[in-house]
Amino acid sequence: MIWREPETRYRAPNIVERDNYRGGGLLVWAGIATNGRTDLYVFSGGSVTAVRYRDKILHPLVRPFIFAMDTEAIFMDDDARPHRARLVRSYLENETIPQMAWPARSPDLNPIEDVWNMLGRRIAGRSAPLDTLRELQQALLQEWELLTQRV
Repeated sequence: MIWREPETRYRAPNIVERDNYRGGGLLVWAGIATNGRTDLYVFSGGSVTAVRYRDKILHPLVRPFIFAMDTEAIFMDDDARPHRARLVRSYLENETIPQMAWPARSPDLNPIEDVWNMLGRRIAGRSAPLDTLRELQQALLQEWELLTQRV
């Protein structure tokens, strides 16, 4: 992906040579609201299953976050498979966490996508390149902490 201002396509600062290799990646999760946010959670290895989503995200992060908000709070996730699993739906119902109805394949409707975009820009704009997944994880956590609630 390329992040740049309009009309700056071929300016030298916007051109970065990179060696692409299959070095892996990180899966991250965070929750946002107009009056707060959760910690950024970085999944260590493996894919996100419904069980992992429930045990690492819903129970320790979403549940207390939603309950700390007013009674009008509605949980919004996206259309990822682990989010749609019966196990997850059952957990949300049992914990009385209201869930927003979600149209299929519509990530552009989710405001967290703008936050991910901003976080990606901040990571890409760092002066020193990140060489390892550990460095990427630390950079993500640092940049998440630096984001203001207003942003």
